[in-house]
Amino acid sequence: MDTGRENERGLFEHYKFIADKGQAFIRADKFVCDRIENFSRTKIQQAADNGYLFANGESIKSSYKVKPSDIITIELDYPRQEIEIIPQDIPLNIVYEDDDVIVVNKSPGMVVHPAYGNYTNTLVNALAWHLKDNPLFQTGDPRPGLVHRIDKDTSGLLVIAKNEHAKTFLARQFFEKTTERKYVALIWGVPKEREGTITGYIGRNLKNRKIMTMFNDEQYGKWSVTHYKVLEEIGYVALVECRLETGRTHQIRAHFKSIGFPLFNDNTYGGDRILRGTTFTKYKQFVHNLFKACPRQALHAQTLGFVHPTTGETMRFESEIPDDMTSLIKKWKDYISTR
Repeated sequence: MDTGRENERGLFEHYKFIADKGQAFIRADKFVCDRIENFSRTKIQQAADNGYLFANGESIKSSYKVKPSDIITIELDYPRQEIEIIPQDIPLNIVYEDDDVIVVNKSPGMVVHPAYGNYTNTLVNALAWHLKDNPLFQTGDPRPGLVHRIDKDTSGLLVIAKNEHAKTFLARQFFEKTTERKYVALIWGVPKEREGTITGYIGRNLKNRKIMTMFNDEQYGKWSVTHYKVLEEIGYVALVECRLETGRTHQIRAHFKSIGFPLFNDNTYGGDRILRGTTFTKYKQFVHNLFKACPRQALHAQTLGFVHPTTGETMRFESEIPDDMTSLIKKWKDYISTR
């Protein structure tokens, strides 16, 4: 999925699907609806009626029968008016701000933008309060200023645009993969290769759309690349640095799951169970206490670098590992040292 490109009709989400060689003949609206989360079949049909549903580059009707190996693409406009942005006086940890950008150090547990089930108490609600007079936060766009995001329970650095020029300029950097993004994570186990690269096609699980899965080709996923380096071995866990070359949803979490080293306490990808260590009762209790002490996936967006949209200066920011992860790492070190 290619999202966030500007054209004459505004911001669009772009999707591309390649029909399997064994694909049975099926209506295009049903084919697409089965593959996009939270979009109704009516929405797909409206896109087709407006000329934004394609097969092999040609505009098609929603009743078109998808054939094996067809390349189906669709453009869907963001639901700008469906979610009202409610300004809320929520404290923000602002690392840097000028007329064009804000760099925020997001705390764990904060959702980035309003969506179904999370209409308030998000980063965007807080920004709307902070930027009451900024036109970008009064357009009805549910993602004003956002050019990237991090998961609710991931902490760390985000850059937000304060005007349309900055938004377009920054979005292009993320699209062209010229930004610098480094994360630190605590994972179960220690990879044999202390430095390496995880690659593969990542997409939504065909049975559970909230989970991302690795696939063998681009039929169901997008190409993804994560470079990692083990910073420290701590017994049954390891502290790793992750450098993103691409920025897919849940990329780091799904990547480490795919190679057998889920992030510590990641309840979506299996890291909230004891995956390494002993069978002793005291050890089990120790780990369960750690789960309570850091009740989220141990992942932090530590480094963010980009070119400033007006000055052309290379900006680079660092964020300290937050207290819950720092405490988690210390307790693991203490445990290993007395084992």
